[in-house]
Amino acid sequence: MRVLVTGGAGFIGSHTTDELLRRGYDVTILDSLEKPVHLKGKPLYIPKQVKFIEGDVRDREKMIEALDGVEAVYHFAAYQDYLPDFSKFFWVNSVGTALIYELIVEKKLPVKKVVVASSQAVAGEGRYASSSGEIFHPELRTIAALDSGEWEFRHPKTGEILKWQPTPETDAKPLNQYALSKYSQELMTLAFGKRYDIPSVAMRFSIVQGPRQSFYNNYSGACRIFSLSYFFDRAPLIYEDGEQVRDFVNIHDVVDANLRVLEDDRANYEMFNVGGGRAYTVTEFCAIVAKVFGKEQLAPRLPGYYRFGDTRHIISDVAKLKALGWNPTRSAEDSVREYKDYLEEQTDIDDIMDFAEQKMQSLNVVRTAKGAVK
Repeated sequence: MRVLVTGGAGFIGSHTTDELLRRGYDVTILDSLEKPVHLKGKPLYIPKQVKFIEGDVRDREKMIEALDGVEAVYHFAAYQDYLPDFSKFFWVNSVGTALIYELIVEKKLPVKKVVVASSQAVAGEGRYASSSGEIFHPELRTIAALDSGEWEFRHPKTGEILKWQPTPETDAKPLNQYALSKYSQELMTLAFGKRYDIPSVAMRFSIVQGPRQSFYNNYSGACRIFSLSYFFDRAPLIYEDGEQVRDFVNIHDVVDANLRVLEDDRANYEMFNVGGGRAYTVTEFCAIVAKVFGKEQLAPRLPGYYRFGDTRHIISDVAKLKALGWNPTRSAEDSVREYKDYLEEQTDIDDIMDFAEQKMQSLNVVRTAKGAVK
């Protein structure tokens, strides 16, 4: 079977490509090699035996070329950043997905499965509960609350701090441009798939970690930020009070999930959370990175900064995917060790930490809570 992987030069796409090849699939990659994610061009880890097409998922002719002879599609190509260029998120993510289905239907292509990458961001702030069991799906925290250092969600009547809950696939409350575009991809995947009898699956990935994450993408998260900080002997910056809870999942567990839904028809026309199955506070995760790098003496900085639009706590409920026989088996420590090894293999990494922080501040994404509560 020939499989197309859009975004196949990227983090999740390249690892999925490796496993497809290991299992005997033929692979075509379509990737635009867009900067800054691919700042230095086509990565050296792209296998020579794949058919590589440099092109954009919005380019009709390139997509026709990429779909030639293909029986399955992994659609991982996406635009993700904190930039306020709202239209580009939909132009790339939504239009690219729609074009794949459009061509499959128009050309009557013999595609047997389409797997589309979504994001945990679709769930927004996720699900919370009061001590009495009342369930809440909160909106974004207000700027006034964040500026005063009030990080937690509270019961609107009693003022009680609400407790985060594992969030199932049924919950969707996208609150930013990236999440909204990803939600549109989920809806298209399931609606077009069912309507045109194209077995399709949407994968709502949590925070995926491991080697090949771009060093130059501000969006790529805590593993990159903390690892680069310790690599350059700098105290890492932690936003808010460090007690925000996150759901980290290892790249190899994600690849296992991707192959599971390709090869298991029970996954057809479904959407799955893909998470690590365990909650970590950001401070706890930072300590893991410090230990792996042997830099426990270098304490993180907590100056009271926050990123406007960040969720407070978010953990995905992965019971639905587990019912297919999948389980996350790698730890956060495994992810960090692999990332450290990958980082130390590089010979041309510049200290980009100042650039990244200053860019976020210039866009008014990173702000200071003047009355930060520790």
